[in-house]
Amino acid sequence: MQKQYNPSEIEGAAQDHWRAIDAYRAIEHDPRFPKGKFYACSMLPYPSGKLHMGHVRNYAINDVMYRYLRMSGYNVMMPMGWDAFGLPAENAAIDKGVAPSKWTYQNIADMKAQMQPLGLAFDWNRELAACDPAYYKWNQWFFLKMLECGIAYRKTQVVNWDPIDNTVLANEQVIDGRGWRTNALVEKREIPGYYLAISKYADQLLESLKDLGWPERVKIMQENWIGRSVGVRFAFTHQIHDLNATSADATSADASLADASLADARLIDDGRLYVFTTRADTIMGVTFVAVAPEHPLATVAAQQNSQLAAFIEQCKKGGVAEADIATREKEGRPTGLSVSHPLTGEALPVWIGNYVLMSYGDGAVMGVPAHDERDFAFALKYQLPIRPVIDVKGQVYSNTDWQTWYEDKSTGTCIHSGKYDGLGYEAAVDSIAADLQALGLGEKKIQYRLRDWGISRQRYWGTPIPIIHCPEHGATPVPYADLPVRLPDDLVPDGSGNPLNRDERFLKCQCPICGKPSRRETDTMDTFVDSAWYYMRYCSPGSDNAMVDARNDYWMPMDQYIGGIEHAVLHLLYARFWTKVMRDLGLVKFDEPFSNLFTQGMLLNDSYYREDADGKKRWFYPTEVEVRYDDKGRPNGAVVRSDGEPVSLGGIEKMSKSKNNVVEPGAIIAQYGADTARLYSMFAGPPDQSAAWSDSGVEGCFRFLRRLWNYAQALPAHLRAPSAPLDASKLDEPARALRREVHLVLKQAEFDYQRLQYNTVVSAGMKIFNAIEAGDWEGPQGHSLLRESFSILLCVLYPVVPHIGHGLWTELGFEREHGDILDVRWPQVDAQALVQSELELVLQVNGKLRGAVKVAADATREAIEQAVLGSEVFAKYSDGRAAKKIIVVPGRLVNLVF
Repeated sequence: MQKQYNPSEIEGAAQDHWRAIDAYRAIEHDPRFPKGKFYACSMLPYPSGKLHMGHVRNYAINDVMYRYLRMSGYNVMMPMGWDAFGLPAENAAIDKGVAPSKWTYQNIADMKAQMQPLGLAFDWNRELAACDPAYYKWNQWFFLKMLECGIAYRKTQVVNWDPIDNTVLANEQVIDGRGWRTNALVEKREIPGYYLAISKYADQLLESLKDLGWPERVKIMQENWIGRSVGVRFAFTHQIHDLNATSADATSADASLADASLADARLIDDGRLYVFTTRADTIMGVTFVAVAPEHPLATVAAQQNSQLAAFIEQCKKGGVAEADIATREKEGRPTGLSVSHPLTGEALPVWIGNYVLMSYGDGAVMGVPAHDERDFAFALKYQLPIRPVIDVKGQVYSNTDWQTWYEDKSTGTCIHSGKYDGLGYEAAVDSIAADLQALGLGEKKIQYRLRDWGISRQRYWGTPIPIIHCPEHGATPVPYADLPVRLPDDLVPDGSGNPLNRDERFLKCQCPICGKPSRRETDTMDTFVDSAWYYMRYCSPGSDNAMVDARNDYWMPMDQYIGGIEHAVLHLLYARFWTKVMRDLGLVKFDEPFSNLFTQGMLLNDSYYREDADGKKRWFYPTEVEVRYDDKGRPNGAVVRSDGEPVSLGGIEKMSKSKNNVVEPGAIIAQYGADTARLYSMFAGPPDQSAAWSDSGVEGCFRFLRRLWNYAQALPAHLRAPSAPLDASKLDEPARALRREVHLVLKQAEFDYQRLQYNTVVSAGMKIFNAIEAGDWEGPQGHSLLRESFSILLCVLYPVVPHIGHGLWTELGFEREHGDILDVRWPQVDAQALVQSELELVLQVNGKLRGAVKVAADATREAIEQAVLGSEVFAKYSDGRAAKKIIVVPGRLVNLVF
């Protein structure tokens, strides 16, 4: 036994032992684990090169779960890999003048080296990197399979375009109309690309959410993103015509609309303009129709009107994200065209509106200003008619107080709506839908907000899309036998666009059909493709001939997924979709990939910055900053240590490299050890809640571990040796009380492990240790009780602090008695130990706490009352009076009422 607590030696010895026995290699159908498999996985990290304590908390949660479940008899797998493709690597390569592959693989090596000292139970035999051709080959293979069955397809669509990064951005990457990384004003561009028909699975994705063991808020976020709406799709009818044109001009306009090169059959069919609405009961309140700037009608109108063309160009600035459009000032222009109301025949003007999304429904909306906030703002701005057609609770709201109107479908009734007057929401919708259907102009329809997934990215560092462009045969799939299409790993991007467009080695190929010289597709896949199925590839490492093999059927679906709430929508939604397509193609036998989801809270830390003359902020690491305090110990500003000049406090935010407010685990491990880093990350607060970083909290965790080590080191030799079996019947009352305390805490710790409340697990370990420190271990039964209590203590703490747990388990001889703590079974609570011979009841007088009274555990109510009446508390507070009432709450308290 070492005299001093030396974490580096203790932790090094434990890790040498685990490596020597390949402790964390997961084997299918392992007979050592009677409860079967348990697959626990953290979302794979992007290899940025640096770990911080926020990462440690995430992986420690998974590691604690692994160790507890293994002790509980489960065959647990915990793999690790790298989300290694993507724009950040490409941008870093531009800045550093190196190939992204070199930068990425060096970062992987660095981060793996930083993980190793933490003692994480990763099965590194299953490691993968998304940029490895052996992995992305199967991205390409599955893409071709989806292409064959019509789930993958090519089309031209309006997208967010970042003019600096020269790439498409997802809606979530557009913030206030600007690119998330470059801050450039995003443009709308219409470009061809490949899409995956996730919308075909919208109903399934929505329906199967209810059976998942996920946080309710994540389910709601997914439900909202899928956005199921029940409504009516109908057409404004007759020939679309120019309100101000002569008959000859109108005929010319109609002819333009009939031009197949301009008209989209889905949107303009025989002069019909389709819209979708969830409020068909307001159809009689329509006073205009608005189309998206990209709508074919807008294109036709702009051909004859340069001002309209200029407005459409202006609308291309800014993203296509709904959140941006919702907050954008409503702008529009009249097209000069009109359509006819399907039920009244009224001519309605057609406008181009910047708030209309081409990607939603049919790219057009019916304008009902009296009952839609956006339409109301638009109508006020351009002085369009506002026609109330819904009476809410007997009150019709005027234009000026429209904002007080609210959508209460259960109480509103139709007015100024002809035959529909007096009908409530459901009856009105049913009646109007039936009339439209009878006219052949509309029907009830379910529509989804969910759009198909565009996977084409105009950048280099990603999975090449396996398509060859032949001058004769067009876009042609690469033959399966020629996969993978390898990405050149030696290109150094310079910021002038995708370097694949200039790399003849990559571009030149032959058409697989005719053999003629052809060119490869240079778009690469969205990195969400890489993360859509990596967790299944963990289950089939080294499978050269199949995307997944029979081992996947053993491990999947995943039992517990762990990751940040920021991935609640896209990553999880795409992974669920990808799984369902794999199911439909016969590759897997399950519907959902993740049975349970845990979203961990963030570690927070102070952030510090200085702002230059241009308003650009430079962020400083906390170690670079010295906080000043006033004479009362309160923070009073901060300065940079190197120059003594002040910095501003940016607030307490989640640890992030962008704000430099990270704490690197290497520094903590060097000073206090990995177990202290792990203990603090679990003890800081409930794992699903954010917690502020505290240097003093880290110091306190270290002191506890040192105290535990020193106590064990100071035990006499005979108490550190194996003992005879414990005979609980021979324990005296203090020993029975101590054993009861230990088993009560063990019971609570087991419950907390199962509900992932690891902060209270740490508290449980501290309680047991405090009880042990206060114990009297004389005599043979004292020796046995100490051994039992200490073994329980180490088992409770081991998943959180495995190094010191392993070290003390070995040094105190428990390994000789019970085997390696790695595989020891979780201690069982002795029900008999929880039985009390005596109870201490709280004693109140008129509801106020005044003391306590001890009674036999099986005491009757009469015996309890007699004990209370004979107590010192009663004598002191009764003042010679008899109690009016004695209230007994069994097992808890007695209240004397005078």
